[in-house]
Amino acid sequence: MRFLAICFTVLSLLMTSASAQCAGENLIDALPQPERSALLAAAHAAPFATGNLWQATRGDETLYLSGTYHLNDPRHDAYMATLLPLLEKSKTLLVEAGPEEEKALLNKLNIDPAAMVDMAGSGLKSALSPAEWEALTAALLQRAIPSSLAEKLRPWFISMMLAIPPCALQIAASGGGLDKRLIAAASARGLAIKALEPFDTALRLFDGLTMDEQLTMIRNALLIEEHADDFLSTTADAYFAGERRLIWEFSRLLAKDMPGASAAQIDADFDKAEEALMASRNRDWITRIEAALVDGPAFAGFGALHLSGQAGVLALLQVQGFTVQRLD
Repeated sequence: MRFLAICFTVLSLLMTSASAQCAGENLIDALPQPERSALLAAAHAAPFATGNLWQATRGDETLYLSGTYHLNDPRHDAYMATLLPLLEKSKTLLVEAGPEEEKALLNKLNIDPAAMVDMAGSGLKSALSPAEWEALTAALLQRAIPSSLAEKLRPWFISMMLAIPPCALQIAASGGGLDKRLIAAASARGLAIKALEPFDTALRLFDGLTMDEQLTMIRNALLIEEHADDFLSTTADAYFAGERRLIWEFSRLLAKDMPGASAAQIDADFDKAEEALMASRNRDWITRIEAALVDGPAFAGFGALHLSGQAGVLALLQVQGFTVQRLD
């Protein structure tokens, strides 16, 4: 979800008008009971699959951890009331990207837009069929992105933008996600705010994608375009129910339902994605977390999917000798 946050930042600069709040259907609730039960079983098979709020202790070291949802939502108000007492016990707030990193990212994009844009053209129009290109440009136009710009944007970035329903543009521009709220609260209390990774991490993670992989991302996004607002609502509901791993497994289920999909290939693709987008970063974060704890109790807030799995932050902390306890 950190990648979507980057897209939100750029989209808020590009869009010409704001859209209404999303009011999608919860797609998981709409599944037949047997499918829903199987989906829950698959999600719960991962270590630390549920719960957004945790505490990790090792000797006299104390770390509070919260999985975050990057978009604004009125349900954050009640959750922040739970988090603030823990934040006030802390000396440091650790986030994926703090104010300085956000500033550095925007500065990089201003100085070197090649990270997102290929002024010579990305070749996307010729790589897609005429019908796919028509569907893509229509979807982007709803997000205030003209086709002339679509030909120049990096394909992976376009796929990320397609994950943002037009109805979510106003929500994204508000900047009221849980990460932003935690940063504002920490700043008001004079806490140190430290980033878990360099500001350009999200950009560098896509450097190794082949054109075919980027085209697959776009085609998959177009297949669920008409349900994008439903998917966003489903994601938010799963997060606030503490069922963060559920949305990962639901995404896997949708991918396997795509025309011509191979279940074995989808599983391999999801394993690769989890390693690149979460596990490899999680391992790097542990060093920064341990360094922050030298100064006293710390609070870490980051995308909720990073908590679960064999290489999730909670499992990695256990390996380092921490005792973890769910608080919510």
